[in-house]
Amino acid sequence: MSRITKLLIAGRGEIARRIMRTAREMGIATVAVYADSDATAPYVREAEEAIALRGATSAETYLDVAKILDAARRTGANAVHPGYGFLAENAEFARAVIDAGLVWVGPRPDAIAAMGDKLAAKKLMTEAGVPTLPAIEVTGEIGDQDHERAREVGYPLLVKASAGGGGKGMRVVTGEAELGEAVNGARREAAGAFGDDTVFLERYLETTRHVEIQVFGDQHGNVVHCFERECSVQRRHQKIIEEAPSPAVDAGLRLKIGQAAVAAAKAIGYDNAGTVEFLLDSEQNFYFMEMNTRLQVEHPVTEEITGLDLVREQIRVAEGDPLSFRQEDLRIEGHAIEARVYAEDPSNDFLPATGRLVAWDPDPTLPARFESGVETGSEISVYFDPMLAKVVVHAPTRTEAALRLANVLQRLRLHGVTTNRDFLVNVLRHDAFLSGDTSTDFIERQRPARERDVCEEEVRAAALAVALSAQLAHRAEASMLKTISSGWRNNPSMMQQVRCTHGGEDVIARYLRNRDGGFTYDVDGQSGAVRIIRSGDGRIELEIDGVQRTFSVVSVGLNHWVQGATGEVRLVEIPRFPEPEREEVAGGYLAPMPGKIVALNVEPGQTVSTGQVLIVLEAMKMEHRIICTEDGTVKEVRVEADAQVEAGQVLLVIDTGKEEA
Repeated sequence: MSRITKLLIAGRGEIARRIMRTAREMGIATVAVYADSDATAPYVREAEEAIALRGATSAETYLDVAKILDAARRTGANAVHPGYGFLAENAEFARAVIDAGLVWVGPRPDAIAAMGDKLAAKKLMTEAGVPTLPAIEVTGEIGDQDHERAREVGYPLLVKASAGGGGKGMRVVTGEAELGEAVNGARREAAGAFGDDTVFLERYLETTRHVEIQVFGDQHGNVVHCFERECSVQRRHQKIIEEAPSPAVDAGLRLKIGQAAVAAAKAIGYDNAGTVEFLLDSEQNFYFMEMNTRLQVEHPVTEEITGLDLVREQIRVAEGDPLSFRQEDLRIEGHAIEARVYAEDPSNDFLPATGRLVAWDPDPTLPARFESGVETGSEISVYFDPMLAKVVVHAPTRTEAALRLANVLQRLRLHGVTTNRDFLVNVLRHDAFLSGDTSTDFIERQRPARERDVCEEEVRAAALAVALSAQLAHRAEASMLKTISSGWRNNPSMMQQVRCTHGGEDVIARYLRNRDGGFTYDVDGQSGAVRIIRSGDGRIELEIDGVQRTFSVVSVGLNHWVQGATGEVRLVEIPRFPEPEREEVAGGYLAPMPGKIVALNVEPGQTVSTGQVLIVLEAMKMEHRIICTEDGTVKEVRVEADAQVEAGQVLLVIDTGKEEA
């Protein structure tokens, strides 16, 4: 087979950058493709060439096979790497790439097809002697027979997209009344994310571990496994923390589950990188879930403990070379943990967030591996998955890896968009996590704090950092009277002040410059002395009451983000003049974020009850249900199906029969 000289990457964001890094090291030129909202993304700029796909949604861009192949033709690329997501596990796309005379950096199309149909895959794995859970396909509208078959599976059960992954197209169903809506929602989500709305029912095991095995095969019949990863800490069935090795897997179990994964791969003649996923119960019984016929999001933790470059191996195998290692060559070195940083609000049921990153700046003094798709100034849109980056730490022990990773995340300058960063820190420092007590219901069972607990002292220090940074900026901008010490007044009682809010509470920072160059301060009645040690490059070092602290301050308009050693404090300056208030409507239901109305379940005059799904909003490849919170009658419906809406927009109004206060 001919060598790859120019590689088109049929993906976006951090995985595109990851593949480019290895390709560049191998002397291979790269081609990026991009949707409209990704035009200024870092991966587009870093590729040798980039082709616009002319569209906004996944269907218009990254799922359009013809556009991807045309981009390869136009740029002279002789190979395609699918990354993950989108078309990565689409057998027809793989065949189209090969039929176009291009090298496909992935497994054979028939292997993808065999595992892509998860129902057929389960049957195949059973025949290969791999333990599986029973599953039943659901077709058409939910009827009596489907309810009967669901009872055979048993509640709670999982509705699962056959073509899916990454938590998309999945619903937990606890009783019959929920089944129809869960199936319909999973179908819509699966169709939007994967172009295939096939779903099936599977028994849901509430307290298990998610353990997966990295496998690798070549075109010469060699298949090895690269040990396990545990990915049990999840929300919405999507992983947020992954690690290798698993704290629950000993040498004996590792041998058994590794052999099962290799048997699964050999059953379909697998070549290239893949992952066999299992559920592991408390008795160390494991059950096949699915096989992902692609590179996984969490592959870096395997690379960190084995020293392998899995992308390099993918490219070499695609070129026809045998694997560069054998099973007996592999050893586990230390422990690696990866955290996925998402633009989302943990305190609001992990609802995805949008906006512009006003700062993205890892602390260079804390070594870590950052796989990011963003930079300062990046826009987080509604069209794609809101993952910003994966942050990975490798250490001699699991505890050290967890605590170091928490420190790295805590010190990361990440401002402008609501994220799960503080939640991840709380998980990593949680006693149950540190003891290895992880399972797929970890978040529900252990309930780690969704937000960081910011103490009053931190808020005071942040307010002083904002006030004194502004004082320095104003002084630097002054064009007159530069010889007068900034902040000095003839009347010592006239303190300068900055009025802000933090968490809905007013914070007033007052300061007065002393003749010795220091300042006297008062923050909400707490007074003392503060001195500026040094400043520059957006950072300010203060000595507050004899204690030195360093902060970075990023300000955009009235918003100030202060990053210290313990994390971020956001302060919003109170404007001199009040701003117009957002429209408030009694009984109004608002859009929680920008998105598209995919289901409008009510009409004016209809009686509704608490818990009823009124509207389904699609954003970032996920569905979000607008639920009725109080019995009443639909007074107004202000949107239509398929309409695009903005965050905070009134969608409908419910008359509850109560008089307005």
